[in-house]
Amino acid sequence: MSVTVRIPTILRTYTGGQAEVSADGATLADVIADLEKNHAGISARVLDDQGKLRRFVNVYVNDDDVRFEQGLQTVTPDGAGVSIIPAVAGG
Repeated sequence: MSVTVRIPTILRTYTGGQAEVSADGATLADVIADLEKNHAGISARVLDDQGKLRRFVNVYVNDDDVRFEQGLQTVTPDGAGVSIIPAVAGG
């Protein structure tokens, strides 16, 4: 299944400056693996050393926060939009 992944500015060095890229996979884990295959280094910015989503990175499939769905096992239907959004902190 092919999805469109929206890439935040801070990660665009991995995608050659592209704001959106296509990726294949039936689940979010599959999509991230496909991203890594085509854009080496990007998964280390999204996943921690245990292979889980980093605490300060939010990921949405369509408009659903995957943390409130099935996490990396969230289904990514054909044509879905996946958004990677790094948390912004400040004070």
